[in-house]
Amino acid sequence: MSDEAPESDAPAPAPDASLTLEELGPGEPAADVSDDQETKSAVDLAPVFDVPVNISAVLGRAQMSVAELLKLAQGSVLELDRKVGEAIDIYVNNRLVARGEVVLVDERLGVTMTEIIKDGDAGL
Repeated sequence: MSDEAPESDAPAPAPDASLTLEELGPGEPAADVSDDQETKSAVDLAPVFDVPVNISAVLGRAQMSVAELLKLAQGSVLELDRKVGEAIDIYVNNRLVARGEVVLVDERLGVTMTEIIKDGDAGL
């Protein structure tokens, strides 16, 4: 005799579908939850919605000696390691999370995210 419950052909109950994307918060994607993970709701995440983060959009990088740095003056051109039109890196708290393009929004610069970087895809 086995302690295991007999297998059923009935479908597994669906996860709680009462949450909408708007309830998850701004820009928060719904997380994939496997059977062995505890299901979290938007209420569980609410305490982190107001946590401030630093966001940096890096146009490019340059390397130079201190002597070269001291020679820079107003109007000097600093050549970066990126080409015109190449995607820029977007960092959140010094961690690469996306790549994007510079856009103009009401005479101010902005960034449109074109690619989300998954863990391990950063290729730094």
